[in-house]
Amino acid sequence: MRMRRRNNLAPRMAACEPVWIHEPETLRGNWRSLMPGCRELRVEVGCGKGKFTVETAAAEPDVLLIAIEKVPDALVLAMESAMKMGLKNVFFVSLDADRIDEFFADDEIDLLYINFCDPWPRKKNAKRRLTYHTFLEKYKKVLKLGGQIHFKTDNAKLFEWSLPEMESCYLELRNVTRDLHANGPVGIMTGYEEKFYALGTPINRVEAVVVTKTPRPADVKDEGEDNDTPTDDGKEQES
Repeated sequence: MRMRRRNNLAPRMAACEPVWIHEPETLRGNWRSLMPGCRELRVEVGCGKGKFTVETAAAEPDVLLIAIEKVPDALVLAMESAMKMGLKNVFFVSLDADRIDEFFADDEIDLLYINFCDPWPRKKNAKRRLTYHTFLEKYKKVLKLGGQIHFKTDNAKLFEWSLPEMESCYLELRNVTRDLHANGPVGIMTGYEEKFYALGTPINRVEAVVVTKTPRPADVKDEGEDNDTPTDDGKEQES
């Protein structure tokens, strides 16, 4: 879904300077300097409007959370929420996820969140899915051994496509569920997730654990590319 343009975007972004990282490459390998003594460094890929981001940061003040969002109209809302709440353990960057290994060092991240990403339903766009193996290999590189990827989506076909893609990268799948909130709300929801929960739409979730740094073989056939995912519009920028 297309994000509505925000009024006075430039001055609003400027007002969020305390939580906005303009040159993330300068912190590569040293992100914890933003919060010395933090228990974990976590990254959210595609934070949208930031509901999940700020609520997670507020709930775990000893965790340093870096939120990635490349859409300025969504990013400003997330940053404004963090500023309003006075959070000191969350920072925001605008960059493409496919460059994550340029901005984070090997083994630097403890946990990575992917919440309700665009499914890119057409087969020709499979490589743009955030759970495509080239992305997963980059996540593996910057995650420490034992680090995790927490992936949530309402798109059942994307989820089923993503599971073998993760396994092909030697990620160990844990706590796989195709109806996370079957017995009531579980954990912090994104804004998008809340709407689907209210409609009774099942939410899929998996934890993918880095158990080896061995890369995915280059000659593994990507059979997942032959499977189309639903032709919905993808992520609504409301996380």
